[in-house]
Amino acid sequence: MINCIIVDDEFKSRESLQVLLTDFCENVTVKALCESVDEGVKAIREHKPDMIFLDIQMQRETGFDLLNKIDNIDFEVVFTTAHSEYAIKAFKFCALDYLLKPIDLEELRQAVAKVKNRLHQDISLRLEQLMKTLSPPKNQISKLALPTSNGLTFVQIEDILYCEAVSNYTKFFMEDSNVYMVSRTLKEYDAMLSGYNFCRIHNSYLINLNAIKEYVRGEGGYVVLNNNITLDVSKRKKVEFLKKLGYT
Repeated sequence: MINCIIVDDEFKSRESLQVLLTDFCENVTVKALCESVDEGVKAIREHKPDMIFLDIQMQRETGFDLLNKIDNIDFEVVFTTAHSEYAIKAFKFCALDYLLKPIDLEELRQAVAKVKNRLHQDISLRLEQLMKTLSPPKNQISKLALPTSNGLTFVQIEDILYCEAVSNYTKFFMEDSNVYMVSRTLKEYDAMLSGYNFCRIHNSYLINLNAIKEYVRGEGGYVVLNNNITLDVSKRKKVEFLKKLGYT
């Protein structure tokens, strides 16, 4: 059984989420409904939940104000938000769960299932990175959390040379020669990294354009990266790739 609490300053949001969890999510018990940071802190200390559903922007406070008042965060957090695309991207980069309001039942079930699979894993580093990312001034995200078989590995985005699709997995090849296998598709990381000077040059490859040492022309051609690895550019991706390099 998973015990949870809901922290949200909107009455309807708290009540509707409780109904969804109680009626449609097995083995989940809502222990408390809280409308403020202080109520949430008190409920966490009293009930010691496995997870909390936490609204980010409340009237005069934020969900991060609550987290800053907890000495030992030993519960999973699912953020509920109507925030901008920037904030949503930040959650993805830090491997944290979020739900957009109004909350969709299937997305809620998926979030609960993911939490069940990683109960009691250390969440502190992910939360710390997220709060740094969202703190003003909003600098560009510099780190990416990679969910690996051993847990989470935080890497500097600039140190990623390229990513390779391996069925429904993605391999990350790093500047320091480390390789990480992640159970997410290359398509997901293409969407996440496209704004960080990465380019999909092939169905199998997403590369860091800053890591290119040479491009050799051909039907599609190929690139040589800083580690001397050569990767093919597909004919279909060539025009977009050259445009990103500044050639038309």
